[in-house]
Amino acid sequence: MVQHLSEYRPEIQQAVSKTRQRVSDLHAELPRWGLVSWTAGNVSERIVVDASGTPSTQDLFVIKPSGVRYEELSPESMVLCDLEGVLVDGAYAPSSDTAAHAYVYKHMPEVGGIVHTHSSYATAWAARGEEIPCVLTMMADEFGGPVPVGPLAIIGDDSIGRGIVETLRESRSPAVLMQNHGPFTIGDDAENAVKAAVMVEEVARTVHLAKELGGPKPIPQDIIDNLNDRYQNEYGQ
Repeated sequence: MVQHLSEYRPEIQQAVSKTRQRVSDLHAELPRWGLVSWTAGNVSERIVVDASGTPSTQDLFVIKPSGVRYEELSPESMVLCDLEGVLVDGAYAPSSDTAAHAYVYKHMPEVGGIVHTHSSYATAWAARGEEIPCVLTMMADEFGGPVPVGPLAIIGDDSIGRGIVETLRESRSPAVLMQNHGPFTIGDDAENAVKAAVMVEEVARTVHLAKELGGPKPIPQDIIDNLNDRYQNEYGQ
């Protein structure tokens, strides 16, 4: 039975309010970086319900409402769903990609944020059904190898989510190009998933240009491994 938001502990209700603000703010990054058009795309973030802080199938997530333009989004318009994809709280219907997000959260407890865009270059690679080869050191840093392609799946059930999980479980990449659809990215929170969405479009564009100029030079696997380890464990503050 679906719980109403008012039935959750006060600290969960507070977390929902803060997450709605954060997810609303992060949606503004998608058009700012040229990753979406009109109402396409979405950002979501997990809310851990268990008092221990351990992710579980009882968690919730905040996601963009369906068909609402970016300039009309607000914290109040963000919708709250459970991990079955069922609406818990909100005035709008949730995104058409809600079932995919719910499936990923349910089966990848380490994921705290998900982003979907139709950014031009990454989506062009997806239309070709071709992974983006790891020919840039920044790709080794961010993705730990090529950006993989997931299977063709249709919106409306959890098929896209299944494809994301099956593909990313076998990869270090936080991004997958769902064939004939577009990129989905994951992170330990929504901000890192947005970063991955920005970065996958950047490398998709750069590698496309490199292929236009000639054959990009592959990076040996041992160098990819070393670069990724350094970036993930030593880089930054």
